[in-house]
Amino acid sequence: MAFKVEQALHMVGGAGETSYATNSRIQEKAIYRTKPILETAIAELYGKLLPERMVVVDLGCSSGPNTFLVVSEVLGIVGDLRRRLEQKPPEIQFFLNDLPGNDFNNVFRSLERYEKMMEEEKGDLLVPHYVVGAPGSFYGRLFPCNTVHFFHSSYSLMWLSQVPQGLESEQGVPLNKGNIYIAENSPPQVVKAYQEQHRRDFSTFLKSRYVELSIGGGMVLTFLGRKSEHPASGELSYLYGLLAEALNAMVSQMTDDVIKYIIIDVKREGERNHGLYICLGPVAWSSAAAKHDKLLKDRHK
Repeated sequence: MAFKVEQALHMVGGAGETSYATNSRIQEKAIYRTKPILETAIAELYGKLLPERMVVVDLGCSSGPNTFLVVSEVLGIVGDLRRRLEQKPPEIQFFLNDLPGNDFNNVFRSLERYEKMMEEEKGDLLVPHYVVGAPGSFYGRLFPCNTVHFFHSSYSLMWLSQVPQGLESEQGVPLNKGNIYIAENSPPQVVKAYQEQHRRDFSTFLKSRYVELSIGGGMVLTFLGRKSEHPASGELSYLYGLLAEALNAMVSQMTDDVIKYIIIDVKREGERNHGLYICLGPVAWSSAAAKHDKLLKDRHK
Protein backbone atom coordinates (compact mmCIF):
# COMPACT_ATOMS: atom_id res chain seq x y z
CA MET A 1 0.00 0.00 0.00
CA ALA A 2 1.48 3.38 -1.02
CA PHE A 3 2.13 6.00 1.61
CA LYS A 4 -0.36 8.88 1.45
CA VAL A 5 1.43 12.22 1.51
CA GLU A 6 -1.61 13.86 3.13
CA GLN A 7 -0.97 11.79 6.27
CA ALA A 8 2.33 13.52 7.00
CA LEU A 9 3.01 16.46 4.71
CA HIS A 10 2.62 20.04 5.88
CA MET A 11 4.61 23.24 5.82
CA VAL A 12 6.43 24.39 8.96
CA GLY A 13 3.85 26.16 11.10
CA GLY A 14 4.04 29.19 13.34
CA ALA A 15 5.85 32.40 12.54
CA GLY A 16 9.42 31.53 13.53
CA GLU A 17 12.63 31.81 11.54
CA THR A 18 12.15 28.45 9.79
CA SER A 19 8.38 28.71 9.32
CA TYR A 20 6.62 28.78 5.97
CA ALA A 21 5.14 32.15 6.90
CA THR A 22 8.63 33.64 7.11
CA ASN A 23 10.01 31.86 4.03
CA SER A 24 7.33 32.21 1.37
CA ARG A 25 8.38 35.30 -0.57
CA ILE A 26 8.57 33.43 -3.88
CA GLN A 27 4.99 32.27 -3.44
CA GLU A 28 3.98 35.83 -2.54
CA LYS A 29 5.55 37.16 -5.74
CA ALA A 30 3.65 34.55 -7.76
CA ILE A 31 0.33 35.73 -6.30
CA TYR A 32 1.12 39.35 -7.16
CA ARG A 33 2.29 38.45 -10.69
CA THR A 34 -0.92 36.55 -11.41
CA LYS A 35 -3.17 39.30 -10.01
CA PRO A 36 -4.18 40.55 -13.53
CA ILE A 37 -5.32 37.01 -14.40
CA LEU A 38 -7.26 36.80 -11.15
CA GLU A 39 -8.89 40.19 -11.83
CA THR A 40 -9.98 39.11 -15.31
CA ALA A 41 -11.41 35.80 -14.09
CA ILE A 42 -13.35 37.37 -11.19
CA ALA A 43 -14.62 40.20 -13.41
CA GLU A 44 -15.98 37.77 -16.00
CA LEU A 45 -17.61 35.61 -13.34
CA TYR A 46 -19.16 38.47 -11.36
CA GLY A 47 -20.30 40.42 -14.42
CA LYS A 48 -22.02 37.36 -15.82
CA LEU A 49 -23.67 36.04 -12.66
CA LEU A 50 -24.10 39.12 -10.43
CA PRO A 51 -24.48 36.75 -7.46
CA GLU A 52 -25.93 37.82 -4.13
CA ARG A 53 -23.68 35.25 -2.49
CA MET A 54 -20.32 33.93 -3.68
CA VAL A 55 -18.30 30.92 -2.55
CA VAL A 56 -14.54 31.25 -3.10
CA VAL A 57 -12.04 28.49 -2.25
CA ASP A 58 -8.28 28.81 -1.87
CA LEU A 59 -6.78 25.33 -2.34
CA GLY A 60 -3.43 24.80 -0.60
CA CYS A 61 -3.71 27.97 1.48
CA SER A 62 -0.92 27.04 3.94
CA SER A 63 -0.42 29.60 6.73
CA GLY A 64 1.07 33.05 7.00
CA PRO A 65 0.47 36.37 5.21
CA ASN A 66 -0.05 34.78 1.77
CA THR A 67 -3.20 33.06 3.05
CA PHE A 68 -5.05 36.34 3.51
CA LEU A 69 -3.41 37.97 0.50
CA VAL A 70 -5.71 35.99 -1.80
CA VAL A 71 -8.75 36.86 0.34
CA SER A 72 -7.79 40.55 0.21
CA GLU A 73 -7.33 40.50 -3.57
CA VAL A 74 -10.74 38.94 -4.20
CA LEU A 75 -12.49 41.36 -1.83
CA GLY A 76 -10.84 44.33 -3.54
CA ILE A 77 -11.74 43.13 -7.03
CA VAL A 78 -15.38 42.38 -6.16
CA GLY A 79 -15.72 45.65 -4.23
CA ASP A 80 -14.54 47.70 -7.22
CA LEU A 81 -16.78 45.78 -9.62
CA ARG A 82 -19.96 46.09 -7.63
CA ARG A 83 -19.48 49.87 -7.23
CA ARG A 84 -18.79 50.25 -10.93
CA LEU A 85 -21.89 48.21 -11.80
CA GLU A 86 -23.90 49.91 -9.02
CA GLN A 87 -24.80 46.60 -7.42
CA LYS A 88 -25.52 45.70 -3.82
CA PRO A 89 -22.35 44.08 -2.36
CA PRO A 90 -22.55 40.29 -2.37
CA GLU A 91 -21.74 38.18 0.67
CA ILE A 92 -18.59 36.13 0.08
CA GLN A 93 -17.88 32.84 1.82
CA PHE A 94 -14.17 31.95 1.76
CA PHE A 95 -12.99 28.40 2.36
CA LEU A 96 -9.29 28.04 3.17
CA ASN A 97 -8.21 24.52 2.25
CA ASP A 98 -5.04 22.60 3.01
CA LEU A 99 -4.01 19.23 4.38
CA PRO A 100 -5.08 18.43 7.96
CA GLY A 101 -1.54 18.97 9.26
CA ASN A 102 -1.55 22.61 8.15
CA ASP A 103 -1.20 25.20 10.91
CA PHE A 104 -4.83 26.32 10.86
CA ASN A 105 -4.45 27.52 14.45
CA ASN A 106 -1.97 30.15 13.29
CA VAL A 107 -4.23 31.06 10.36
CA PHE A 108 -7.24 31.80 12.53
CA ARG A 109 -5.23 33.46 15.26
CA SER A 110 -4.20 35.93 12.56
CA LEU A 111 -7.75 36.33 11.22
CA GLU A 112 -8.93 38.84 13.82
CA ARG A 113 -5.90 41.05 13.19
CA TYR A 114 -6.46 40.82 9.44
CA GLU A 115 -10.17 41.68 9.74
CA LYS A 116 -9.40 44.73 11.87
CA MET A 117 -6.85 45.94 9.33
CA MET A 118 -9.33 45.51 6.45
CA GLU A 119 -12.07 47.39 8.32
CA GLU A 120 -9.73 50.31 9.00
CA GLU A 121 -8.60 50.37 5.36
CA LYS A 122 -11.96 49.87 3.59
CA GLY A 123 -14.54 51.06 6.13
CA ASP A 124 -18.09 50.83 4.77
CA LEU A 125 -16.72 49.80 1.35
CA LEU A 126 -15.59 46.42 2.71
CA VAL A 127 -17.54 43.58 1.09
CA PRO A 128 -19.28 41.35 3.69
CA HIS A 129 -17.38 38.11 3.97
CA TYR A 130 -16.86 35.02 6.12
CA VAL A 131 -13.73 32.86 6.40
CA VAL A 132 -13.65 29.20 7.46
CA GLY A 133 -11.15 26.36 7.20
CA ALA A 134 -11.65 23.25 5.06
CA PRO A 135 -8.97 20.64 5.84
CA GLY A 136 -8.53 17.80 3.37
CA SER A 137 -6.73 16.77 0.19
CA PHE A 138 -7.77 18.55 -3.00
CA TYR A 139 -7.04 15.29 -4.84
CA GLY A 140 -10.64 14.31 -4.21
CA ARG A 141 -14.05 15.81 -3.43
CA LEU A 142 -14.23 18.58 -0.83
CA PHE A 143 -17.57 20.34 -1.46
CA PRO A 144 -21.14 19.51 -2.55
CA CYS A 145 -22.09 19.58 -6.23
CA ASN A 146 -22.46 22.95 -7.96
CA THR A 147 -21.70 25.01 -4.84
CA VAL A 148 -18.41 26.80 -5.55
CA HIS A 149 -18.17 29.89 -7.76
CA PHE A 150 -14.40 30.22 -7.83
CA PHE A 151 -11.35 28.08 -7.07
CA HIS A 152 -7.88 29.53 -6.58
CA SER A 153 -4.66 27.58 -6.07
CA SER A 154 -1.08 28.84 -6.14
CA TYR A 155 2.12 26.78 -5.83
CA SER A 156 0.31 23.67 -4.61
CA LEU A 157 -0.52 21.40 -7.53
CA MET A 158 3.06 20.25 -8.10
CA TRP A 159 2.78 18.21 -4.89
CA LEU A 160 1.74 14.59 -5.53
CA SER A 161 -0.89 12.77 -3.50
CA GLN A 162 1.47 9.90 -2.73
CA VAL A 163 4.89 8.43 -3.39
CA PRO A 164 4.69 6.99 -6.93
CA GLN A 165 4.52 3.22 -7.19
CA GLY A 166 7.22 1.45 -9.17
CA LEU A 167 10.29 3.11 -7.62
CA GLU A 168 11.63 -0.26 -6.51
CA SER A 169 12.43 -3.45 -8.38
CA GLU A 170 10.56 -6.70 -7.70
CA GLN A 171 13.37 -7.57 -5.30
CA GLY A 172 12.84 -4.33 -3.38
CA VAL A 173 15.95 -2.59 -4.68
CA PRO A 174 15.55 1.20 -5.10
CA LEU A 175 15.62 2.20 -8.77
CA ASN A 176 16.33 5.84 -8.03
CA LYS A 177 19.20 5.34 -5.60
CA GLY A 178 20.81 8.56 -4.45
CA ASN A 179 17.82 10.75 -5.32
CA ILE A 180 14.56 11.92 -3.77
CA TYR A 181 13.04 13.04 -7.08
CA ILE A 182 13.74 12.80 -10.82
CA ALA A 183 17.45 13.46 -11.43
CA GLU A 184 19.89 13.28 -14.34
CA ASN A 185 20.73 9.66 -13.51
CA SER A 186 17.14 8.52 -12.89
CA PRO A 187 16.18 5.55 -15.12
CA PRO A 188 13.23 5.92 -17.54
CA GLN A 189 10.90 3.81 -15.36
CA VAL A 190 11.34 6.26 -12.49
CA VAL A 191 10.50 9.21 -14.75
CA LYS A 192 7.43 7.35 -16.00
CA ALA A 193 6.33 6.53 -12.44
CA TYR A 194 6.35 10.22 -11.46
CA GLN A 195 4.63 11.28 -14.67
CA GLU A 196 1.90 8.66 -14.28
CA GLN A 197 1.29 9.67 -10.68
CA HIS A 198 0.95 13.33 -11.67
CA ARG A 199 -1.40 12.42 -14.52
CA ARG A 200 -3.66 10.46 -12.15
CA ASP A 201 -3.58 13.18 -9.50
CA PHE A 202 -4.30 16.06 -11.84
CA SER A 203 -7.07 14.12 -13.56
CA THR A 204 -8.69 13.43 -10.17
CA PHE A 205 -8.30 17.09 -9.23
CA LEU A 206 -10.02 18.35 -12.40
CA LYS A 207 -12.85 15.81 -12.17
CA SER A 208 -13.51 16.82 -8.55
CA ARG A 209 -13.54 20.54 -9.29
CA TYR A 210 -15.78 20.01 -12.33
CA VAL A 211 -18.47 18.49 -10.10
CA GLU A 212 -18.11 21.14 -7.39
CA LEU A 213 -18.11 24.24 -9.62
CA SER A 214 -21.41 26.03 -10.08
CA ILE A 215 -22.57 26.95 -13.58
CA GLY A 216 -20.54 29.92 -14.78
CA GLY A 217 -17.82 29.34 -12.15
CA GLY A 218 -14.09 29.48 -12.79
CA MET A 219 -10.59 28.69 -11.57
CA VAL A 220 -7.13 30.24 -11.52
CA LEU A 221 -4.38 27.67 -10.94
CA THR A 222 -0.70 28.55 -10.63
CA PHE A 223 1.95 25.85 -10.33
CA LEU A 224 5.56 25.21 -11.24
CA GLY A 225 6.60 24.04 -14.68
CA ARG A 226 9.79 23.95 -16.71
CA LYS A 227 10.94 25.38 -20.01
CA SER A 228 12.73 22.24 -21.18
CA GLU A 229 11.14 18.92 -22.10
CA HIS A 230 13.86 17.11 -20.15
CA PRO A 231 12.27 15.97 -16.85
CA ALA A 232 15.43 16.58 -14.80
CA SER A 233 15.97 20.16 -15.93
CA GLY A 234 15.05 23.28 -14.00
CA GLU A 235 15.77 24.81 -10.62
CA LEU A 236 13.40 22.48 -8.76
CA SER A 237 15.36 19.36 -9.69
CA TYR A 238 18.58 21.12 -8.74
CA LEU A 239 17.17 22.04 -5.32
CA TYR A 240 15.94 18.50 -4.74
CA GLY A 241 19.42 17.28 -5.67
CA LEU A 242 20.96 19.47 -2.97
CA LEU A 243 18.32 18.29 -0.47
CA ALA A 244 19.11 14.65 -1.31
CA GLU A 245 22.81 15.26 -0.65
CA ALA A 246 22.03 16.88 2.68
CA LEU A 247 19.72 14.05 3.78
CA ASN A 248 22.21 11.38 2.71
CA ALA A 249 24.98 13.14 4.61
CA MET A 250 22.72 13.35 7.65
CA VAL A 251 22.05 9.60 7.59
CA SER A 252 25.74 8.78 7.10
CA GLN A 253 26.49 10.66 10.33
CA MET A 254 23.86 8.85 12.37
CA THR A 255 25.11 6.62 15.17
CA ASP A 256 24.44 2.89 15.08
CA ASP A 257 21.99 3.24 17.99
CA VAL A 258 19.93 5.84 16.08
CA ILE A 259 19.87 3.66 12.94
CA LYS A 260 18.83 0.64 15.01
CA TYR A 261 16.00 2.63 16.62
CA ILE A 262 14.70 3.87 13.25
CA ILE A 263 14.78 0.42 11.63
CA ILE A 264 13.04 -1.30 14.54
CA ASP A 265 10.46 1.48 14.86
CA VAL A 266 9.63 1.23 11.16
CA LYS A 267 9.35 -2.55 11.26
CA ARG A 268 6.96 -2.31 14.20
CA GLU A 269 4.75 0.17 12.39
CA GLY A 270 4.88 -1.58 9.01
CA GLU A 271 3.76 1.07 6.55
CA ARG A 272 5.88 3.74 8.20
CA ASN A 273 8.72 2.51 6.00
CA HIS A 274 7.20 4.70 3.33
CA GLY A 275 7.08 7.65 5.71
CA LEU A 276 10.86 7.55 5.99
CA TYR A 277 11.01 7.10 2.25
CA ILE A 278 9.50 10.57 1.98
CA CYS A 279 11.38 12.18 4.84
CA LEU A 280 14.82 10.77 4.17
CA GLY A 281 14.70 9.91 0.50
CA PRO A 282 15.35 6.51 -1.12
CA VAL A 283 19.11 6.54 -0.78
CA ALA A 284 18.96 7.85 2.78
CA TRP A 285 16.65 5.00 3.72
CA SER A 286 18.88 2.55 1.84
CA SER A 287 21.93 3.92 3.65
CA ALA A 288 20.19 3.56 7.01
CA ALA A 289 19.12 0.00 6.23
CA ALA A 290 22.57 -0.93 4.93
CA LYS A 291 24.23 0.46 8.05
CA HIS A 292 21.81 -1.49 10.22
CA ASP A 293 22.46 -4.73 8.28
CA LYS A 294 26.20 -4.25 8.69
CA LEU A 295 25.69 -3.73 12.43
CA LEU A 296 23.82 -7.05 12.69
CA LYS A 297 26.47 -8.92 10.66
CA ASP A 298 29.26 -7.54 12.85
CA ARG A 299 27.43 -8.75 15.95
CA HIS A 300 27.19 -12.30 14.61
CA LYS A 301 30.83 -12.62 13.64
